[in-house]
Amino acid sequence: MSMSTLLEIRDLKKTFSIAGGLFSRPLVLTALEDISFSIKTGETLGIVGESGCGKSTLGRCILQLLAPDEGRVLWLGQDLTKLPAEEMRKRRQDLQIIFQDPLASLNPRMTVGDIIADPLKALRPDIGREERQARVIRTMEAVGLLPEMINRYPHEFSGGQAQRIGIARALITEPKLIVCDEPVSALDVSVQAQILNLLADLKDEFGLTLIFISHNLSVVRHVSDRILVLYLGRIVELAEGDDIYDDPKHPYTKALLTAVPLPDPKLARQRNIDALRGEIPSPINPPSGCTFRTRCRHAKPICAEQRPLLESIGGERLVACHRWREIELPEGVVSA
Repeated sequence: MSMSTLLEIRDLKKTFSIAGGLFSRPLVLTALEDISFSIKTGETLGIVGESGCGKSTLGRCILQLLAPDEGRVLWLGQDLTKLPAEEMRKRRQDLQIIFQDPLASLNPRMTVGDIIADPLKALRPDIGREERQARVIRTMEAVGLLPEMINRYPHEFSGGQAQRIGIARALITEPKLIVCDEPVSALDVSVQAQILNLLADLKDEFGLTLIFISHNLSVVRHVSDRILVLYLGRIVELAEGDDIYDDPKHPYTKALLTAVPLPDPKLARQRNIDALRGEIPSPINPPSGCTFRTRCRHAKPICAEQRPLLESIGGERLVACHRWREIELPEGVVSA
């Protein structure tokens, strides 16, 4: 493991048991399979894919909010999956999360000050009340909240302000890694930009490492150093952000880029035609071979017969597709 590597995921797998009928066996839903990647200190890794692809499950497995069935989650070389509960509790102050729905993630019966201070009370009982209050005020100011708001309740805030409270709650323990689980998807577009800019500023100010989960590639583009594309619980592409946008290799990545709205109608008409077809298959009974083949216009018989391996195609770039060399974008065609 490199000295600059903060987190490494190796061969992660997560399944869920789904109750069957009265006389049938429970069904197995495979949410994640063969997930391996690493994150360097100070990096922002974007994780993108449609709903149901396993993005949030992956984030929760990294934080050990869900226990993976197989694989390792190495935090500074230490396997979090093997830690006793009390030892894992000590790591919690370094590993925090920002949730998708800002208001739903806040206790309506608690004041803003108590909400933000709650992680400190649980994870740093050695800190006295006065120091805890001072930290809460400093953190509120860092995320753009006025100190006089400290005794207000969540219902008194807009969605954007509520998400700032959630960010402050994640920031209060001075974590090294924050998982941002679709933190702007429930917000208006104008507010999304404010929150994205805030996260970028906080990353630089506090030296944070971020995992940014989203279904929207246009959002991920502005905050991510590298992007991991997830489809039906498997990695299909992993590359630098610019490489993903300028030269996508996997048909699914290209289709996601096609779905990004373009303000210029002329450019929109010129973009590639790798549009997504149909619905995402059920993870209970996924297609054989390449799981994307049922929606891919480039699929061939080999795609049904063999699962494509995640292979290196230069540098740290990875792609899992039998035909990626054959389906380059035509010259002059705009993808996003």
